[in-house]
Amino acid sequence: MSVLRALRQVAASSSRAVARPAARSGPLRLATVQLAPRASMTAARAFSASTCRFSEGSTDVVLSQKLAEELKYEKEAVADAPGEPEFLKTFKEQGIWEIQDVIGNDEVTLVRKFGNETIRMMFSIADIQNAEEEPEYEQEEGEGGEEQPPHSYPIRASLSITKGNAKGSINIDTMCQEGAFIIDNMSYYPDAQLGTELTAEADWKRRGLYIGPQFDTLDVSVQEEIEKWLQERGINENLATFVPEYSEFKEQKEYVRWLDNVKNFVDA
Repeated sequence: MSVLRALRQVAASSSRAVARPAARSGPLRLATVQLAPRASMTAARAFSASTCRFSEGSTDVVLSQKLAEELKYEKEAVADAPGEPEFLKTFKEQGIWEIQDVIGNDEVTLVRKFGNETIRMMFSIADIQNAEEEPEYEQEEGEGGEEQPPHSYPIRASLSITKGNAKGSINIDTMCQEGAFIIDNMSYYPDAQLGTELTAEADWKRRGLYIGPQFDTLDVSVQEEIEKWLQERGINENLATFVPEYSEFKEQKEYVRWLDNVKNFVDA
């Protein structure tokens, strides 16, 4: 019996010795699990910090430099030019047309009174860019012939005439080129607001209306009288020369303003 007790004591002591390390391994595994989230949080903080530090793109500086060079070139090109060109001073001194020009818009409106009539002409400086993108072979045609007049690129102009004592409006679509207005068509709208309103709804309603025949299909005598009727209202060669000149003047100012705005945004 003493031998059996001795064997039991040896077995018990050996089992306790084996059990203790196993009991310690449990808390160690728990400690490892608790530390894992801390390590991931530290990595996340390091990633977010590095993201803020490198938020500026690698091309920002180069783009800003190129914009600055172009901006400097454009400003130096007009540095010696007067603030208001001579053609614009002359046009304003005549006191016939009022220029409605909003900075940042590509459309310009000229307004005048003629008796009981209100005449509005609208044109866009976007036509200048379209003309500059014409193929080179079209420009070469004029090199061997007569010298092309300045500002020969075409600019579309829309004309509306309303009367204070009459309903409706007359709208005329023209092409301003080489010092003359070439009429595309002449339409009449019974509702003056419909003929002059610049909204998507009004434009949709105008699409379903008869806008009149093509101008060049009219009898020649009718064409001539309509042209005289417009010339009497100031739609003449002088205005046809002013429209492209002012379009080029405004396009240059808007381009410099665009360069400055884009550069400031990139640098911010």
